[in-house]
Amino acid sequence: MSLSFSRSTFTLHFLVQYVAFGILWVNIEIHISSYNVFLLISAGFNKVTDITAKANTAAAPAAAIMLFFDSTECYACTQVGVPVFHSTSCDSAHQPEWQALAGSSLVPIHGGSDPISMKPTRCQNPSTKGPFGSILDPRSKWVQKWNRVSLLTRGIALAIDPLFFYALSLSIGKGGAPCLYVNIGFAAIVTIARSCVDALHLWHLWLQFRLAYVSRESLVFGCGKLEWNARAIASHYVRSLKGFWFDVFVIMPIPQAIFWLLVPKFIREEKIKRVLTILLVTFLFQFLPKVYHSYCLARRMRKVTGYIFGTIWWGFGLNLVAYLIASHVTGGCWYVLATERVATCLQKQCERNGNCNLTLQCSTNVCYRFMYPADKYGNPCGRNSTWIAKPLCLDDDGPFNYGIYSPALLVVSSNSLAVKILYPIFWGLLNLSSFGNELAPTSNLLEVMFSIYIVLCGFGLFTLLIGNIQVFLHVVMAKNKKMQLRRRDVEWWMRRRQLPAGLRQRFRHFERQKWRVMGGEDEMRWIEELPEGLRRDIKRHLCLDLIKKVPLFHNLDDLILDNICDRVRLLVYSKDEKILSEGEPVLRMFFVVHGRVKI
Repeated sequence: MSLSFSRSTFTLHFLVQYVAFGILWVNIEIHISSYNVFLLISAGFNKVTDITAKANTAAAPAAAIMLFFDSTECYACTQVGVPVFHSTSCDSAHQPEWQALAGSSLVPIHGGSDPISMKPTRCQNPSTKGPFGSILDPRSKWVQKWNRVSLLTRGIALAIDPLFFYALSLSIGKGGAPCLYVNIGFAAIVTIARSCVDALHLWHLWLQFRLAYVSRESLVFGCGKLEWNARAIASHYVRSLKGFWFDVFVIMPIPQAIFWLLVPKFIREEKIKRVLTILLVTFLFQFLPKVYHSYCLARRMRKVTGYIFGTIWWGFGLNLVAYLIASHVTGGCWYVLATERVATCLQKQCERNGNCNLTLQCSTNVCYRFMYPADKYGNPCGRNSTWIAKPLCLDDDGPFNYGIYSPALLVVSSNSLAVKILYPIFWGLLNLSSFGNELAPTSNLLEVMFSIYIVLCGFGLFTLLIGNIQVFLHVVMAKNKKMQLRRRDVEWWMRRRQLPAGLRQRFRHFERQKWRVMGGEDEMRWIEELPEGLRRDIKRHLCLDLIKKVPLFHNLDDLILDNICDRVRLLVYSKDEKILSEGEPVLRMFFVVHGRVKI
């Protein structure tokens, strides 16, 4: 019986009895993907053995939520219908010890067994089996980890694509004549890297056929339920606009096909401008959808868990990496456009010289310069059929006005691959950060449009990414300051009350665990400050489905259920703290949603 609630533990006060259970509350750093429900029902005069919290409330969550009733130790537990209130000591000869894990049923402790090694159990449903394997819960810890890996691989793929630009190189041949060629060694390395990243995405694509999703029908009434039918999951994934076909499109080998099939052909035919135009168009044709695909994946992760990586520093790093990738893309486009301007200059210079028969094709249009250095094997790419004595087009002080591409002349003609990659990234980072303040474009239409793009992207990235980084840093500093003030007040109070060292240590430990789970925020105070109608609606939305899973509440009307939901209270237990002691009356019903309890 799967549920999709909980962030921590809550207590519900209802008449003489109390119910404690977990509800999905707000975004916190510790994500509970799925939970175990441990049910204790008893009258106010019954007695129980000690119940101790055995695991930290900030421990990693387990795999599923299951409703458990003891059906082996007591006759009353095995009866059909509403459970009868009775003591757990009804069978004094066979009182078992139990442990409950968040995400599993109660597990009996056998002699000498290691409680840490217990594995959560899950009811096997035949409908959760499909042709691609068993259906997975999107809230499970393993799926969340894989989604993070997939998001990182998508970011790596975004950084790899602009590297194809630098495989197109300009070489200076004998006599100073420039020619264009494809650096096949570097292109092969980039192709292999891109293929490996796409192969990882194929695994992600296959995983989507096994991942349960929230059906739209369940969102009409309630907070949404997962669809576990394998055929429905596959159909939904294939028919979704952002599903199967979108995932296939972003891993299509378009850059590989362009570089290995079309670029060498166009270089042989002396169609240099067409080569550069196709490079830019095909790059943007697939790169922009890939950016949107990564954004959709990140938003989907945030929708399921409330966050992506769970720490502010990860958010800081992601925004910084996104800014660097934008600079990398801008620098790559700048490099290609600069190469196109050099080719234009060479053609114009040749037209002015009546005896010129210029060809920009090297002696071989595919060169192995990257694999065989020129100082050892000579220059296999520099023998132009007709050469110009002095390449004025590669002279910054020449008659041709390059505008914003002037710094690229030394980069385009450089034999250093590191310079060709790092300098355009630096140029893009510099101009995006300064909003293109240093740009001085010519009247060339494409150059002016590129300059406008840099200015707009600089404003947008600064507003979104740099703004997010500032917010992250402010949140970190504010939380640290709040935590320090809280600890100082607690230490002052404990000294004033002269608490012994043992109690002080337990108090500090509890404060640390509660801060880790709640982030220093009093969620119950937020809810209590709301108007009564809004407060009841929120609590009903969060806990009604969980309450309805309890057989005791099956036949209650909506008014009583609303009152039950309205009495939710938060409880957090640290490790080795006792929840109930033997001999005490049972006044509460506990749903252990995070951590481990020993009975």
